[in-house]
Amino acid sequence: MQLERRGYVKAGHWTPEAAVEHPEAVRQLHREFLRAGANVIQTFTFYCSEDKLEISGNVKSITGSEINEAACDMAREVANEGDALVAGGVSQTPCYVQSHNETEVKAIFKKQMDDFMKKDIDFLIAEYFEHVEEAVWAVEVMKTSGKTVGSTLCISPHGDMDGVPPGECAVRLVKAGAEIVGINCHLDPLTCVRTVKLMKAGLEKAGLKAHLMIQPLGFHTPECNLGGYLALPEFPFALETRAMTRWDMQKYAREAYNAGIRYIGGCCGFEPYHIRAIAEELAAERGFLPPASEKHGLWGAALEMHTKPWVRTRARREYWENLLPASGRPQCPSMATPADE
Repeated sequence: MQLERRGYVKAGHWTPEAAVEHPEAVRQLHREFLRAGANVIQTFTFYCSEDKLEISGNVKSITGSEINEAACDMAREVANEGDALVAGGVSQTPCYVQSHNETEVKAIFKKQMDDFMKKDIDFLIAEYFEHVEEAVWAVEVMKTSGKTVGSTLCISPHGDMDGVPPGECAVRLVKAGAEIVGINCHLDPLTCVRTVKLMKAGLEKAGLKAHLMIQPLGFHTPECNLGGYLALPEFPFALETRAMTRWDMQKYAREAYNAGIRYIGGCCGFEPYHIRAIAEELAAERGFLPPASEKHGLWGAALEMHTKPWVRTRARREYWENLLPASGRPQCPSMATPADE
């Protein structure tokens, strides 16, 4: 989404050919997130399956393997500039919705995994799955790599698109071999925390253990519905009014940490300063601040030097924690009516 706003990705199918077409843009975004405090650089390979690339119509002469391998190289290059791991990521496929053919879907995942295994990646993530069955298939394939595997679903507290509850989803993923399970995309951070708590409860009831992971939207989506932000009328070109502040992110980071989640990050709408906010909120637990914090006074502390006295009064935590930001738009509604799902 950040690269779409910057003119390097086409909205719609959101395929990642920019890894080959505009590597400098992808590389720079990786660097900004690393500087902000990211421990993991994820390969820019979202929706990089051959069937998705073909449907998108955006890619004419670039193969999925070329994109995957270029993305891996860039992620490793940037990760090596700091202290970060590289995660190769796969996501849901059009093939699953069209055919539900396990053999065909697994072949798509294996092709992507084989690309990753040619490169120096540290672990694998199966992310953005609306159906737990497909996520299980992805995990089963990626476990054959011998690498650590994480899996996240883009579901609400109501469960996946087939009505499978979050707790049961988590159990299925762990039994398939996932060592890390959780939620990504579709809904706002605090809603996603609720869903991960349900997954945690399901695992505890089943006597299973896994690390918990969360990568929510960087947007407010209080209308919480099964389709998530895709059903909002603002998606995808007018979401700026829903953007979360850095202070929202600090609250989210603390809620996630208190819930026992240790892989805490973000998905669509997250910008580097959001990751910096997470790193700052959890600085005591991590034992350090990220390089980007050199340019930011914690809780607005740098405003103490401002020439305007009313701005100087904002150099305190209480001010920013209790602020209710305005939209600046007269008669702007506080909620929208989601489209029918």
